[in-house]
Parts: sequence; C-alpha cells; structure tokens
Amino acid sequence: MGDVACLPEPTDYHQPTPTVPDLPPIDRDAIANLRDLNPGDNGEFLREIIGIYIEDTPKRIADLKACLASGDAPAFTRAAHTIKGSSANVGAQVLRAAAERLEFLSRTEGLGAVAQLVADCEAEFARAAAELRKLSA
Repeated sequence: MGDVACLPEPTDYHQPTPTVPDLPPIDRDAIANLRDLNPGDNGEFLREIIGIYIEDTPKRIADLKACLASGDAPAFTRAAHTIKGSSANVGAQVLRAAAERLEFLSRTEGLGAVAQLVADCEAEFARAAAELRKLSA
C-alpha cells in the first residue's frame, strides 16, 4: 500500500494522470481479496469480475467522450464515478485516481479541463486491462 503515496495529492486534480513506473497498474492485494471471496473455485469468480470490468469500462470511457462532446457535465461526472468505483474494485489504482480527478473536475469546474485527462484515462485502462488479463489467466 506504500506505493499509493506516489500518486499526486488529491488537491492536484489538474495534473495529467501519473505515469509512475514503480506503481503497478493493478494492486495485487485487491486481486488477492477478490480471489479470497470465493476460495476453491479455481479463480472463476475473479475471471468473471475481470471480464465484466474489461467489457464495461470501454463503454464508460465512450460515455465520457460522448458527454464531453455534448457538454453533458452531470452525465460525465456519473460515468467518471462509475469508472472510479469499478476500477477500485479490481485494484486498477492509477485508473481509479484518474477517474477520481475526472469526477472532481467535472463536478467543480465543468468539462473545460478534462479532455486530456479522458485520453489519459483511456490509455491507463489499456494498461490495466492488459495486466488484469495476465492475472486472471
């Protein structure tokens, strides 16, 4: 958990998503916790949760882009909140932080400052999804 200190402070929401080489995209403790929820199932529950996350998150990122294009800040905030929560559930710690920034900025400042962060969020999802696929194999 000590690696979380590498993330920007919560007040630093305007900074791009950190690319911290020593901070893995997935918190392995979160994966262990998911495995422990259904011991003895040979990882089936973990694979199911990861599969849902990998299938759903691109849809939420598409929602972010659509809301950004249409100027719908409340829907954007909800999509960012959804990404934040689901990313926390699977231990996608850097993506969770990026989504938290998006949620905060869209709620407090509107959509003017979030375009680059959406791109960062999408790139971080690709990184997290690749790692999750390895961990669930």
